[in-house]
Amino acid sequence: MTHLFDWQGVLSGQPLQWIFSGFLTTLWVTLAGIVLASLLAILFLALRLSGGGVGRGITAAWVSLFRNTPLLVQLLFWYFAAWNLLPQGVRDFVNDDHGWSILPGDVWWLTPEFLCSAWGLGVFTSAFLIEEAASGLHSVSNGQREAALAQGFSTWGMLRHILLPQGLANAWQPIVGQYLNLMKLSSLASGIGFAELTYQVRQIESYNAHALEAFAVGTGLYLLTGIVLGLLFTRFGPSPVGSAKRVKNVTLKRARSVEDGR
Repeated sequence: MTHLFDWQGVLSGQPLQWIFSGFLTTLWVTLAGIVLASLLAILFLALRLSGGGVGRGITAAWVSLFRNTPLLVQLLFWYFAAWNLLPQGVRDFVNDDHGWSILPGDVWWLTPEFLCSAWGLGVFTSAFLIEEAASGLHSVSNGQREAALAQGFSTWGMLRHILLPQGLANAWQPIVGQYLNLMKLSSLASGIGFAELTYQVRQIESYNAHALEAFAVGTGLYLLTGIVLGLLFTRFGPSPVGSAKRVKNVTLKRARSVEDGR
C-alpha cells in the first residue's frame, strides 16, 4: 500500500509550532553545551599543564568517567538523582517563573530540564574536547614552550597565547566534529522530558500519527543545522597560518616588553 504524504499535518497549525519551538530549543541548548564544554576543556587543560601529578590525575579521571559512560545514563543521573541533591531553595528558585529567563523564541533556560541537558551535554563533550585539544597542543614544538617560559610567560599565559592558538588550529576539525556531535546528541535529552526537536517530533506522531512526515522534517532540520554550523565553525575558526602569525606577534611584543623592563 502506497503511503500518501500529508505535509499539512506537520507544517501547519499546532504541529508546526511544536517543530519551530523544538528547533529553537535545540539550537539554544547546543549553544549552551558548546560554551560549557569549551570552558571545562580549557580549565582541565590548564590543570593538566600546571597541576603536576595531581592535576594530570584529576583530568584523566574526568576524561575516563565521562567519556566511557553513556550520555543517556549521565542525563538520567543529572536529572533524577543529582538534581534532587541540590538545596531545596535552589530547586524552588529554578522552578519559579522568571520573565528574564526567556530566550528568543520563547525558550525558557532556567528550568531543570534545560539546565540538566546543557550541563550533561557540556560535561560529556568536554571529555572529548580535552583529548582533541591535547593532541593539538602536543603538536606545538617544545622549543616554543621553552622560549615562552624563558621570556617570562606564566603557565596560563603560555597556554593562552602560545599553545592554545596553535593547538586549536591544528585540532580544529576534530573539535568541530565534537561540537556537531553535541548538537546531534541533544536529541537524547528527550529522555528526561526536555522539549527539544526530537521530543516535539515524537509528540506530533502521538498527536496525529504523521510519524513519517514529522521525522522527515526533523531529520532535515538536524541535517541543515549540522551543515550550517559546520560551515560557520570552519569559516570563523582558527587557521594554522593565522595562528602562527598571532603567536609570532604576541611573542615579539612580550619580548619587547621584557627588554623595555630591563
